[in-house]
Amino acid sequence: MLLLLIALAVLSSATKDLNRLQNLLASVHEFAAEWHDHGLFTASAAGVSSGEIVSDDSLGQNTKEQEFSWHGRLAAGKAIEIKGLNGDVSAEPASGSEVEVVANKRSNQGDVSAVSIKVIEHEGGVTICAIYPTSDPNVFTPCRPSRVAVATEADNDSHSVEVRKNDVRVNFRLKVPAGVDFIARTINGEVNAESMASNVFAKTVNGSIRLSTSGYADAKTVNGEVSAKLGTSNWTGPINFKTVNGEINVELPASAGAVVNATTLHGEISSDFPLSMMTKFSKRQLSGTIGGGGRELNLKTVNGSITLRRVG
Repeated sequence: MLLLLIALAVLSSATKDLNRLQNLLASVHEFAAEWHDHGLFTASAAGVSSGEIVSDDSLGQNTKEQEFSWHGRLAAGKAIEIKGLNGDVSAEPASGSEVEVVANKRSNQGDVSAVSIKVIEHEGGVTICAIYPTSDPNVFTPCRPSRVAVATEADNDSHSVEVRKNDVRVNFRLKVPAGVDFIARTINGEVNAESMASNVFAKTVNGSIRLSTSGYADAKTVNGEVSAKLGTSNWTGPINFKTVNGEINVELPASAGAVVNATTLHGEISSDFPLSMMTKFSKRQLSGTIGGGGRELNLKTVNGSITLRRVG
């Protein structure tokens, strides 16, 4: 339904540019499909350390809270991954060598204990998920690490679930040591990671993404702006900054080299970098090389401007 509404909105406002429209809608389809590539599991999460607080908020409603915490060491190059559904994800640098994770579950009407937290240790690092009940009382929302190369048998059984109506919001706060990659995925919530010393990968649907790191990053949302400051251009494969409804602002070091592909339907494109080997250049579409080129940098939005800034 979300994808249909997006497509209808774009079609109604951009029928004069069908080629770019089709390309951007293909990106939206690709992005939406990523939320259906998870298998199902039937076991509830264990090991949650929490305490329940009941209080009256400013509206006089009964508010319940539970807090979960986890900490542990990860080697450089491994990743701490957060997968939520309803709630924000924020991260900051750790002062020590341990990853610290705090998840605050909060609800005005629902049962916070119905949403649990699952921790999976795997070869790529650690994945922590907020687990919600679905329309099937024996099935919960899935939790599969992104960096597991081989899917389990359960992963191949089904690719979508229907989450039961639930207003529980789970906000994650993390401290991440230098060298440990940070992966954040949520649906209704923002992703914020400031002053990181590692690579950052963020995805949401309804929410903005704001990142700054000495490494590189990749960020995608549907409804929200994308703002990213990268400290290096030494990524290996393509990196992407994409949204449908929102601006994109990316800052790169002055020495950065990349092949830039930028597209918008309703907005303008501006760049501080001089571009060479340009194959496309207009207010709404740009393809060219900055610096020595080599690496691919893709910037796409439908409703919003794109800005590429040079720092240093």
